[in-house]
Amino acid sequence: MTTLASKRHLWFAISLIVIVPGLISLVLFGVRLGIDFTGGTAWEIAFDRSTDSETVLGVLEGQGYTGSTVQRVGNSDATYLIRMKEVTEGSPEKAALAAALTQEVAPFVEREFSTVGASVGEAIRNRAIFAVLLASIGIVSYMAFAFRNTQNPLLYGLCALVAMLHDVLVVVGIFSILGEFADVEVGALFVTALLTVIGFSVHDTIVVFDRIRENLAGRADSSFEEIVNYSLAQTLVRSMNTSLVVVFTLLALYLFGGSTTREFVLALLIGVVSGTYSSVFNASQLLVAWEKGEIQRIFGRLRGRRRPEPAPIG
Repeated sequence: MTTLASKRHLWFAISLIVIVPGLISLVLFGVRLGIDFTGGTAWEIAFDRSTDSETVLGVLEGQGYTGSTVQRVGNSDATYLIRMKEVTEGSPEKAALAAALTQEVAPFVEREFSTVGASVGEAIRNRAIFAVLLASIGIVSYMAFAFRNTQNPLLYGLCALVAMLHDVLVVVGIFSILGEFADVEVGALFVTALLTVIGFSVHDTIVVFDRIRENLAGRADSSFEEIVNYSLAQTLVRSMNTSLVVVFTLLALYLFGGSTTREFVLALLIGVVSGTYSSVFNASQLLVAWEKGEIQRIFGRLRGRRRPEPAPIG
């Protein structure tokens, strides 16, 4: 009989199809970092009349601010977000640039002005990496403790970690592609979104794993693959309903929310969808693949020798 667990190679293939383009983009282009990480100034202004980004960029370059970017905000042809090298609030440089924009483009209203020093941006970047690593270690440790009564408690933590890394790679890879082709930058809010996605993914994975553990004790006459499939059937509707509620909420925020949180909401939206998929179709299937010795045989072929069959998970 065809089951979710029996199609695990298809689920793994789908994940690779989604992840590989993002990995290629990360290698070729990296991620477009915002001023939170690189340092600089973000200046959002609304002109009195419509203009275009090329005109605004020309004024910036004429004032010596080469390397700046100008991005239209929303659907307005008069509101733009300027990212440039560091300019201090109230400085003569800002006053001169404002005067040039007013004279050569149009009078404008300042909506937002923020500056981050290069050293501060580097510190934020390092702390963001540390936060993700610390969360990963905590997840593996907690999962190993929570499933300590099974024969392979560490395996549950490692499978949850792989599913979590799957979601992180999906989100970061897609934002790498968007950064190259749509000028989407990542900032401190992006790290917050990643940590939220990690929590959501692990929470969903724990629900599935916990049901597997319960069924291992109550269905001793069934194979491990049958137990996993039965557990997924019990939790699938709950996982889908929870995720759909979150997705509909995030879609509303993305479509009708402010432009300043759009990338944050988009990262959450991608991560929630990926987290639901990885919990059901990756994490639990990795347990089955380990139980059947498929993962060990792959490592054995890579090392040029076969490994012995693993001990039962239950």
